[in-house]
Amino acid sequence: MGWYRERLLPRAIDKMCGTGELQKWRKRTAAGLSGTVVEIGFGSGLNMAAYPDDVDVVLAVEPAAAGQKLAAQRIAASRIPVRHVGLDGESIPLDDNSCDGALCTFTLCTIPDVDRALAELRRVVKPGGRFHFLEHGLSPDKSVAKWQRRLDPIEVRVADGCHLTRDPIDLVTRAGFVIERSGARYTKGPKPWTWLTDGAAINPS
Repeated sequence: MGWYRERLLPRAIDKMCGTGELQKWRKRTAAGLSGTVVEIGFGSGLNMAAYPDDVDVVLAVEPAAAGQKLAAQRIAASRIPVRHVGLDGESIPLDDNSCDGALCTFTLCTIPDVDRALAELRRVVKPGGRFHFLEHGLSPDKSVAKWQRRLDPIEVRVADGCHLTRDPIDLVTRAGFVIERSGARYTKGPKPWTWLTDGAAINPS
């Protein structure tokens, strides 16, 4: 399982989440971020090409060593400097109110204690700062959601804790962020995996 989790899975995710269509989603999601941005679930750096010019530095939180290796070329090709600052989104080693914004893509589905991770983001993002997110999650279609619930235990085992049944908007608002904009629709692929939500939220305090 260690080999699968540390070596094979990050490379598989890099391929599956690195499509041209998803890159368009990433660019739309990252629009409006600026200054110092903390990114949890940095992975293989697929968001580097999506960051707007107003971003000065990315503080990356990523547990997988293979993901960091895969990210090296994308980091080198970007004008934005990246500092790897931690391994665990549930405990971010940054000072309170030290970031202008935050980003995560396809990450909230996997973090074991996602509420704690979002509380950490609220702690490190300045009041009035922005949190942008792109996630797959629970479909509003009852028939699809039924299959998602059936498949979820299998998904958790084979995809290193990834859940099909989490609702990103609910998670973000429950953490105390205020949704500024959001949109959701299916992208290409099997519906249990392709209901995507992108949004931007404000840290009110």
